[in-house]
Amino acid sequence: MSPERMGIPNTANIHIEPATVNDPDDLWGDSRVIVNIGPTHPAMHGALRMVAQLNGETIEKSYCEMGYTHRAKEKLGENRTYHQFVVYTDRLNYCSSLLNNVAYSLSVEKLMGLEVPARAAWIRMICAEMARIIDHLICVGINAVDLGAFSYFLYGFHQREEAYTLIEKLCGARLTTSFTRIGGLMYDAPDGWEKEVKAWTVETRRVLDEMDELLTGNKIWCMRTKGIAVWDKKQCVEWSVSGPVARAAGVPIDLRKTDPVMFYKDVEFDVPVAQNGDVYDRYLVRMEEIRQSLNIISQCCDKMKKGPIWVDDKRVRIPEKEVVQNTMEGLIHHFKFFMTGFDVPAGEAYTSFEAANGELGFYIVSKGTPRAHRMRIRGPSVWHYQTLTPMVQGYKIADMVGALGSINVIAGELDR
Repeated sequence: MSPERMGIPNTANIHIEPATVNDPDDLWGDSRVIVNIGPTHPAMHGALRMVAQLNGETIEKSYCEMGYTHRAKEKLGENRTYHQFVVYTDRLNYCSSLLNNVAYSLSVEKLMGLEVPARAAWIRMICAEMARIIDHLICVGINAVDLGAFSYFLYGFHQREEAYTLIEKLCGARLTTSFTRIGGLMYDAPDGWEKEVKAWTVETRRVLDEMDELLTGNKIWCMRTKGIAVWDKKQCVEWSVSGPVARAAGVPIDLRKTDPVMFYKDVEFDVPVAQNGDVYDRYLVRMEEIRQSLNIISQCCDKMKKGPIWVDDKRVRIPEKEVVQNTMEGLIHHFKFFMTGFDVPAGEAYTSFEAANGELGFYIVSKGTPRAHRMRIRGPSVWHYQTLTPMVQGYKIADMVGALGSINVIAGELDR
């Protein structure tokens, strides 16, 4: 059957004029490409997504999306008792769970007018600084891996695992600890634990010096990080950036100094501040903050004395097992505590704490019941993630990978 009878025009009789092209875009259209980076890209720190318009490999425009791991943490805080919510704080920034535990407990204790015993406060400080070190080791290590320096990552990861072993001896868990309690701690530190912690700090300093020698002056690392993704001091203030990202741009604010809690005013440490606000300076600030945290931990171990780890307040103190098993009053108290929780006086409180990546705050409104009427969490990742689009405009895709690693966005805290 002929092409004409099948409904197909006979192209043999069609004459095509030769194309005359003065501008290649007339033939090919716009040369820019829209690409999705994430939410499952191996360089993304969690389920994040950037939609970027590229000219070659240069990012001309972009926007970022969040919400892929939203778990309604704030709403859960309004539907769980104050005690039950401790486990949910682990899942915010899971790289430094202990910091979240401490910050949340401080907020509820402020609302109730409680002050934990000295030993509990010292142990909390050790835990907080150990969590900060773990978080920084992950940040600089993964940032290096993203840019091709894999062996550097292994040095820090070994010390991170050693730290988790110490945390495991403290509370039986490694990653998600749920260690603090309102008015106290899950357990006291075992005998000799402080000596093991001090030995870990000595070894970590030695390893940190090796890491410093391996990467800080490396020519490739410097070329990939210096002058990349600059976010200056003025922009940090305007965009509410905090933590190492702000200090790398010259903002000399550390809540452990400006608004100290527990015994931070009684320990000596410096606040490292840089000026350039690029990927390299964020790396340097975190490296020095690890050293300062090691100093704080050593001082805490020296100052910590034997003593109680619970505040003497029946509202929040969990009864001892011996009392629960041998007295009716203890059994009833234990049952009521875990089944219905404890009443928190009506009022509101906001407590901010210098977490590993910046200001972590818990805002709680109470109406006198065992559950928060309103709870809001100020996680630094939310504020830092919004800077990524303007921060990387005009840079290459590979520079965006380094920038994202340097601001250390954690998806569990971002989508709270």
